Parts: sequence; structure tokens; C-alpha cells
Amino acid sequence: MRKIVLAIAAISALTAAAATAQTATGDSNASPAPAAGGPAAASSPAPVNPVSNHAVTGADFIQLPSSDMLSSNLVGLDVYDGQHNNIGKIKDVAFDSARKVGAYVVAVGGFLGVGERYVAVNPDAVAVAYDAGAKTWRATMNATKDELKAAPEFKYTGQWNASRS
Repeated sequence: MRKIVLAIAAISALTAAAATAQTATGDSNASPAPAAGGPAAASSPAPVNPVSNHAVTGADFIQLPSSDMLSSNLVGLDVYDGQHNNIGKIKDVAFDSARKVGAYVVAVGGFLGVGERYVAVNPDAVAVAYDAGAKTWRATMNATKDELKAAPEFKYTGQWNASRS
């Protein structure tokens, strides 16, 4: 019995090593190995990009220009008016169907997140700049806190409240 267990363990280790070696080669054109004792798995169709309605064929890697912003630089960024008063905080970034930034969701009012409300703001109305000397990002807009509080409220409902994959 002990020999059988050791033989199974050795076969499992060799199988895992072979699978790791196959994955490590990075050969994206390799077909998956058929299951032991069964036919090759049926290939599923390539995923479809919902924007272009074309099949997604593979990775497309790019170099980001240093002038680009990351959403992580924006989310959580305080927004100031022209008199340097804090009037809100960027809580989210909304993208349109062409995957371009459609709005910044700005939180206004409240205290420590309680009682705050959200407003969708045109990204062209918010000036975001990087201060290289202070190594910080800064957002300003030509509005007052009262104007933001009076703006139509954005609510996280429907698709905006859906779970992630």
C-alpha cells in the first residue's frame, strides 16, 4: 500500500512540474493538453469586446506616456475652488462606451463619509495637475461647495452597484 501511495505522489509531482514548465514557456499558441483518457476539450469562442463588437484576439501591450494620469491618482483626490477651499473629493471615475473618461464622481458634504452625497462632474470642468516640486496631484474647479451640494445627485444603482466578476 505504501508503494502505491508513493507512486501516486511521484506521478502527481511530475504532472505538476510538467504543467508548470508548459506554463512557464509562455507559449500562448499552445493548445491545452487533453484530459487523461478523454477527447481534447472543445475550444470556446474568443471573448468579444462589447465596445467594438470584435473578438478579443490577444494582449496588446503599450508604453504609457509620463503625461498620462492613473485613476489611482484621481480617486481620493481633494477638489479645491479658486480660493483654495476644499469643496469635495473625487470618489470615482466614470467611463463612457468608448472607454473615455465621461465624468468624475465627486463626494461633497458630510463628515467622515457620513451624510456625503455624490455628484457627476464633467472632467473638463476639473483641472488636474501634478506638482513635481511637492510630488502631489491637485484638482481644482470653478465651483463652490454650495453649487456642488445643489447639483443633481449621482446614485450608485443598477450597473454601477453590480459586483465585480
